[in-house]
Amino acid sequence: MATDQVHIKELLVRTIIGINPEERVKRQDVLINITMFADLRPAAASDDIADAVNYKTIAKQVIEMVENSQFYLVEKMAGEIAAICLADTRVERVIVSVEKPGALRFARSVGVTLDRRRGE
Repeated sequence: MATDQVHIKELLVRTIIGINPEERVKRQDVLINITMFADLRPAAASDDIADAVNYKTIAKQVIEMVENSQFYLVEKMAGEIAAICLADTRVERVIVSVEKPGALRFARSVGVTLDRRRGE
């Protein structure tokens, strides 16, 4: 398994998320962190984007999916984000964190972290 990593940190997106009636009406912020594990040696050797995990493309797909979603649970959202990342065949493993800032009184944020591997 590759130990090289590509990070997308603190991607801030607004969406409908939550189980409470007031959460189903107004968009709220979600904060997304993604770590993708892939063999980066081909890209490092060639200096060609065709050999790389294109984080811009993946981020655009994640933003579009999240902005257009209306999930009840952050667990479901994180799973869908992981699926987007693993659709790139170079990505062998992904760790996705999704947080809802201010969702819990006295806490900066509440969230989940998923760790998924290709073929699971």
